[in-house]
Amino acid sequence: MGKRSHKRIRSYKFRLYPNQEQRQEMQTHLWLSKNLWNEMLDTTKRQYRDFGMFVSKGSLQIISKNSGLHSQVAQDIGIRLYNGIWRYADFQKKKKEMETKGLKTDKIKRVGFPRFKSINRVKSLHYPQSGFSLKEKKLTVSPFGEVNIKKHREIQGRIKTLTLKKESSGKWYAIFTVEEESKPMVDNNGTQVGIDLGLINFAVFSDGKIIKNPRHLKKHEEKLKKEDYKLSKKKKGSKNSRKEKCKRAVVHEKVRNIRKDFLHKLSKELVRDHSLIALEDLSVQDMAEENYGKSINDAGWSEFISMLSYKAESAGCRVVFVNPMNTTKECSDCRTLIKKELWERQHNCPSCGLSISRDLNAAINILIRATAGSAGRNACGDEAIVSSLKQEAPTSIY
Repeated sequence: MGKRSHKRIRSYKFRLYPNQEQRQEMQTHLWLSKNLWNEMLDTTKRQYRDFGMFVSKGSLQIISKNSGLHSQVAQDIGIRLYNGIWRYADFQKKKKEMETKGLKTDKIKRVGFPRFKSINRVKSLHYPQSGFSLKEKKLTVSPFGEVNIKKHREIQGRIKTLTLKKESSGKWYAIFTVEEESKPMVDNNGTQVGIDLGLINFAVFSDGKIIKNPRHLKKHEEKLKKEDYKLSKKKKGSKNSRKEKCKRAVVHEKVRNIRKDFLHKLSKELVRDHSLIALEDLSVQDMAEENYGKSINDAGWSEFISMLSYKAESAGCRVVFVNPMNTTKECSDCRTLIKKELWERQHNCPSCGLSISRDLNAAINILIRATAGSAGRNACGDEAIVSSLKQEAPTSIY
């Protein structure tokens, strides 16, 4: 594999520990952000109703002045609203063009018009260029002063932006967007593997290994039900209701952190041990909307794929996505298509006699598709892959 070098964008997330005064001031700025957004949106709607045209970006920037926010934060709100309006306008234009031509529009990614926000929908303050500086244990942010930060790792590269984010649990985080020089990519000389993602097992590898589905949400389901019940007994909008929402959010955050920890460890191990990882090119969001959405989201397929993709380059690994059509139905030995119901977990081929797990069969097909036509170490012979697995029992890890 050839070497290459370029700049890339990464993000670093650190926990913040503002004092009580800073917390109150940061919360006030979230409130001001909400008010500014709503004022800009109201002005835009009124102008379109009266004159048939949207407010210009320059006009939004004028409205952002004297809002009580830092100038960078206020300007960013105007830019985000302006971009949201024109994304909607472009979507409507494209939809109209397709309808005129008699084409179906259900495949277009739908974009909604920006909406008015309540304080519960405003979670962050974004500094796109300046207004902050970072030292070892202190983050200086205008106008909040020095905020304690837990900088658990060093930032590599040049900091471009800062986002102060408040989670539903009440915790504050600093998210830095960093531009860094990408090191030349050198193949790690690892093995090649195909991975079939699932819900019964989180992942089945083409070499026979199985990663069990940890089902993080299910393990904490009873606790979440209790918190939901307690919340239902509180008066909506009351102080006790807000406290209970925060307790519920803490449980959800714990589940989210456990899931991330599992996915980070697994993805790191995979990119370290393999030079090529083959996956199906799945539309995870569409699948979640159609069926088993809760289980798919709990498994974290999208997050896992994202982690593999951004970790692969620095580890000397390639991630390849293949067409998912018939990876389960097609026999990995003789290419015969065999119809299977969802409950059928075994692949039994009447043509060649191959009998293996349907998920293992799919994983082998994924690897074969990813390496088809390649030379050298990537040229994995189909017969060699299948014959080696006919005799081996799958190994369960994690």
